[in-house]
Amino acid sequence: MKDPYDVIGVPRKASQEEIKKAYRKLAKKLHPDLNPGNKAIEQQFKEVSAAYDLLSDPEKRARFDRGEIDASGAERPDRAFYRSYAQGREGAKYREFGPEDEVFAEDLFSNLFGQRRGGRTMRLRGADVTYVAPVDFTEAALGARKRLTLTDGKTLDVTIPPGTEDGQTLRLKGQGMPGTNGGAAGDAYIEVHVAPHPLFTRQGNDVHVELPVTLPEAALGASVNVPTIDGTVALKVPPGSNTGSMLRLRGKGIPDRAGQRGDQYVRLKVMLPDQIDPELKEFLEQWSQRHPYDVRNRSERR
Repeated sequence: MKDPYDVIGVPRKASQEEIKKAYRKLAKKLHPDLNPGNKAIEQQFKEVSAAYDLLSDPEKRARFDRGEIDASGAERPDRAFYRSYAQGREGAKYREFGPEDEVFAEDLFSNLFGQRRGGRTMRLRGADVTYVAPVDFTEAALGARKRLTLTDGKTLDVTIPPGTEDGQTLRLKGQGMPGTNGGAAGDAYIEVHVAPHPLFTRQGNDVHVELPVTLPEAALGASVNVPTIDGTVALKVPPGSNTGSMLRLRGKGIPDRAGQRGDQYVRLKVMLPDQIDPELKEFLEQWSQRHPYDVRNRSERR
């Protein structure tokens, strides 16, 4: 098998954060959902996932670096022998093999070949696997069901809980690689990647959005439609509103684990017409002469 460091594209001295960053970059590029039908990319994604599964676990990584396990996470027989028996009997590392060692030899070879005395088999737990689930902003906010393609080609339906954050990892018990000789299956870890939204941004459990309004709507007040993660709702713009004015929609944010929702904050942005017609120009000229006011020195007077 390929060296996991080469697969991920990091040096052996790379930190865990560097490994995670390199993996996420590859996972976004190679995920089967983004490359449907491309078998070569799918195989590469499987290799990257398996390499990250090994390197992301500090214990597995250390054992691989010491040569105790191979790139698949399987025990190396020679290293298993050394670790299990080199110091198994005090003062007996380099003595002759005699009749009293028959039990010792039986245990040794039965371990090497996955057997124990009495015909019992060693049950080995399957390896954990890691997948990436790309989701939309609203899917992460309100919850969704996503179908993932696993390394063995099977599909798995995953529930994305409401309020899931970008980079959050979900654990699916028993959905990893199968165990050996009846051992328990490993777990699947789903790393959620939330795509940016063209309108919404998230701050904690609150949603922020910028809303353009016309000059008359801001000056005179109006009822306008504003998008939310639940759909469009009506919002009352108070008379005399200005660019930067912040309005709150209670309970229109993102739910937490207890089901309590944050708020949505709407920041107004006053927009002039694309072209100033003569009528508006004349009105503003006359009005400004009668009602001059200074906006640039306002902060200095405070």
